Amino acid sequence: QVQLLESGGGLVQPGGSLRLSCAASGLSIFSRYRMGWYRQAPGKERELVATMPSDGNTNYVNSVKGRFTISRDNAKNTVYLQMNSLKPEDTAIYYCNANLLWQDYWGKGTLVTVSS
Repeated sequence: QVQLLESGGGLVQPGGSLRLSCAASGLSIFSRYRMGWYRQAPGKERELVATMPSDGNTNYVNSVKGRFTISRDNAKNTVYLQMNSLKPEDTAIYYCNANLLWQDYWGKGTLVTVSS
C-alpha cells in the first residue's frame, strides 16, 4: 500500500521560512517517480507548486520561483520543499504527489498558514 506522509507545516510570519517533507512508502522504485508539491488555498483550485522528475530537473509555478526549492533524497524515499520569504498568499494546504505513468498517488496534506 502506497503512503505519502507530509510534515513540516504550521504557522509562520510573513517573510519566514518552512521546510516541508514528504516520506513515501510502498512505491516500487522511488527514484523513478516524478515527485511534486501542490497546494490548495481556501476557495481555490489545487495548483502545482513544484515538481522534480527522476532526472532531477525542477519545475516551479511562477509565483514561487526564487523563493521555494524542491529537492529529493532517493535513499530516504523523501521529497522536500524549502519555502523562504513566505507571503500570506502562500497560505494553503500543501499536498505531496508521486506520479509514474498511470500511477498517481497523493498525501493527505499539511497546512501552511502565513500570517502576522
